[in-house]
Amino acid sequence: MNMQMLSYIDRPTTIHRMTGAAKLICFLLWSAICMTTYDTWVLLIMLVTGLIAFKVSQIKMREVSFVLSFILVFLLLNDLAIYGFSPGQGVQIYGTKHVILQLPGRYSLTLEQLFYELNITLKYFSVIPFALLFIVTTRPSEFAASLNRIGVSYRIAFAVSITLRYIPDIQRNYREIAQAQQARGIDLSKKENLRKRIKHAAAIVVPLIFSSLDRIETISNGMELRGFGKKKKRTWYSARPFAARDFLAMGFSAALLIASLALTLIRGSRYYNPFI
Repeated sequence: MNMQMLSYIDRPTTIHRMTGAAKLICFLLWSAICMTTYDTWVLLIMLVTGLIAFKVSQIKMREVSFVLSFILVFLLLNDLAIYGFSPGQGVQIYGTKHVILQLPGRYSLTLEQLFYELNITLKYFSVIPFALLFIVTTRPSEFAASLNRIGVSYRIAFAVSITLRYIPDIQRNYREIAQAQQARGIDLSKKENLRKRIKHAAAIVVPLIFSSLDRIETISNGMELRGFGKKKKRTWYSARPFAARDFLAMGFSAALLIASLALTLIRGSRYYNPFI
């Protein structure tokens, strides 16, 4: 298991030096663009920008490979499901039909359907880099301060912060328990058949659950003894004021959102249609 999965990765980069609030606002603006447009050119600009930001952050692909693999599998299943349940959606949207592969019934493959699903894929790839960067380049405590700064209750913000802090602990505990069980002779390797591996996994999951519950009780008792939640507001040690790079990033994201909405209004549709 990748011990860096969905946990903070420290690097001396501009992306890391941005405030958590600015990164959260940029991510929300980016998500709003992805939800409101199917314009291929806008999505391509977002994709290129995301890849550049990923490069600047110095985050290695192998450090987020597990999450990326899971997302790619989900994306593939999503595209197949779209084609399976609505193979003519692209034709309906773009108003033309160019068959490139004749198949039985309504499942003939068209350029319009491929283009529609290409846009769906671009929407995923446009927002994924920013989602991952926001998680792995923002300290959990600063993330909590960011949520509170945009109006989220500090109780909820602190709960999210604790959850993010606990992810690497769960991974470490899983690894330690797995090694202890293997030392006792429980084989979890690919040499065993799938049924036995699932059965042996219970020897890891059960201790992991109980250790997690014990840790939760310890944390909740500590917070209660310190009077957490008594006041309506709180200050944050990790909160930082916005700098020029934060305003620049938020301004670019807001400008792209405005441009995307303007294109939709001018064109009268969320879709870029190359078939007319």
